[in-house]
Amino acid sequence: MSTMTVRFWGVRGSIACPGAATARYGGNTPCVELRCGERLLIFDGGTGLRALGDALAAVGRTIDADIFLSHCHHDHVAGLPFFSPFHAPENVFRLWAGNLLPTHRLENVMRTLMSPPLFPVTIDTFKANVSYRDFTAGETLAPCTGVMVRTAPLNHPDGATGYRVECGGHVVAYLTDNEMSAGVPDPRLVELARGADLAIYDCTFTDEEIGAKVGWGHSTWRQGLRLADLAGVTTLCLFHHAPEHDDGMMDKIATEAAALRPGTLVAREGAVIEL
Repeated sequence: MSTMTVRFWGVRGSIACPGAATARYGGNTPCVELRCGERLLIFDGGTGLRALGDALAAVGRTIDADIFLSHCHHDHVAGLPFFSPFHAPENVFRLWAGNLLPTHRLENVMRTLMSPPLFPVTIDTFKANVSYRDFTAGETLAPCTGVMVRTAPLNHPDGATGYRVECGGHVVAYLTDNEMSAGVPDPRLVELARGADLAIYDCTFTDEEIGAKVGWGHSTWRQGLRLADLAGVTTLCLFHHAPEHDDGMMDKIATEAAALRPGTLVAREGAVIEL
């Protein structure tokens, strides 16, 4: 059985919010490193991706990796232009994104993100071998030998994709950003998370906040617990924290969630989970 290691480089949603009030849980937007044995998979390219890139570059080895985007909203791609390994010619990256409109192919999205007046240089400055792979949410992907990635659509404005990674007898589900219709988990997501060792789920809002946020494409931490119970998830990890939720608020959520479902975690920048 191969080991799987998860490391969080960015855990916030919507906008980066660094500062004293968020220092313990972190203020960078979504980026999760997943190691399947020696294989590197990266989920989302939020502002946390910059620090991951610097850490990878510091090792001094050639990098061959897959980057899976849940969707292309700014908080999930803002770190891509600042990912230093894109500028080393020996490196190879495959960027994946599902649920895109025909006019919004991933390469076109990247060209728009890095174009005037939004950015001073284009993706043509990348020296690494970077390829762009569009797919339809619901497909099963096989990025490399021994790793299976199953996908499903999420309920989020402009569309988003949830991922289930199967490797060496372990399962990790990455499910952000998603809104539950009437607070009921989508059966497709229940199946995507079925029996997962770890499910990382969008728990942006509280039950008290969600009523004013209908249509924003996010869930509450109690809804996350409901999904985890239905899917038989071993460990649920709350993710995509609202920028207005400071460390004190996150402590309160962590305590309440763990009391209702023992073992529940709250994602923190720098935290590592070994499976």
